[in-house]
Amino acid sequence: MTSSALDEAASAAAPERTGRLSADDWAQAALDLIAEQGVAAVAVEPLARRLGVTKGSFYWHFPSRDALLQSALERWEHVEQEAVFGALERVPDPRERLAALFQMVAHEYQSHVIYSALLKAQDHPAVQPVIERVSKRRLDYLTASFRQTGLGREDAQHRARLTYAAYVGFLQLNLQLQQARMPQEEFEAYVEHLTKTLVPV
Repeated sequence: MTSSALDEAASAAAPERTGRLSADDWAQAALDLIAEQGVAAVAVEPLARRLGVTKGSFYWHFPSRDALLQSALERWEHVEQEAVFGALERVPDPRERLAALFQMVAHEYQSHVIYSALLKAQDHPAVQPVIERVSKRRLDYLTASFRQTGLGREDAQHRARLTYAAYVGFLQLNLQLQQARMPQEEFEAYVEHLTKTLVPV
């Protein structure tokens, strides 16, 4: 089915809304579209059809498509940061925190799909700074956590890079090989192996 046909199907399924949509509603709809079809698919008319509203609702909140894209990326960045790092602040032991991080990240499928779509568009002027900020924040968090396990500064940095490279590499490998999701049992075994390999004892 073509992108146009998908949009038409979504439009037919979406009821006409009577309440005014918020900027967050539009940003989340843009993120959903990024996850399904990539950054280039974000456009006002298809999103309006999906949401069951006119384009006027969009221009109430955003001056342009680029402004919507920027808002969507900022929303993804903020929600991901709060959902992952915020939840882990309650885990005092750094080894348990790292293991919990691996489990949490491994099972946040939607975030992976969005991140994979952003990797494919990382030369986009709106996407590039977001990828850079997110990557730096993740590496800094991992380095600090590994330092707290007792590793020296250099060893902690190396372990953080290795951990993050394993994450990004796994996503890129799936993209290159066009693989479907691994069978659940196999995937859980992989995450357990990754945790035992990377988290210091």
